[in-house]
Amino acid sequence: MKKQLAITLPVRDLARSQAFFTALGFSFNPQFSSEQGSGMNISEDIFVMLVKEAFFGTLTKKPMADPRSSTIALLCLFCNSREEVDAMAARAQSLGATLPEDPEDHGFMYQHGFEDLDGHMWALTYIADMPAQQAAQADAATI
Repeated sequence: MKKQLAITLPVRDLARSQAFFTALGFSFNPQFSSEQGSGMNISEDIFVMLVKEAFFGTLTKKPMADPRSSTIALLCLFCNSREEVDAMAARAQSLGATLPEDPEDHGFMYQHGFEDLDGHMWALTYIADMPAQQAAQADAATI
């Protein structure tokens, strides 16, 4: 069976969140959408279910953390270039998101992120070449 990932995030205003993520370039699957939530396509194998906060509370017996004041997860979204990272962060900010930190350049990895309309933290990441990949290429070159 092919591995897929679905993440469920609580949102205060479902329509507003859908409009925000649609403007960032994501699409929604009507087959996985209702008045309570909407399935957002990140990729062929990754989905985010945006659900109303009240409905989210029915999915678990644990209390719901408030993403506006607590960090419970960091959603890392890999991008194809530094330019894509910067463009998506700028676009998110123009749509009402906040940019809580400055971009970070680690040489092989570049990151910037945003807090969406509900406070969920999205880390936008571009990795040019992973160090392990560089080592493997160097080893292959010496053979």
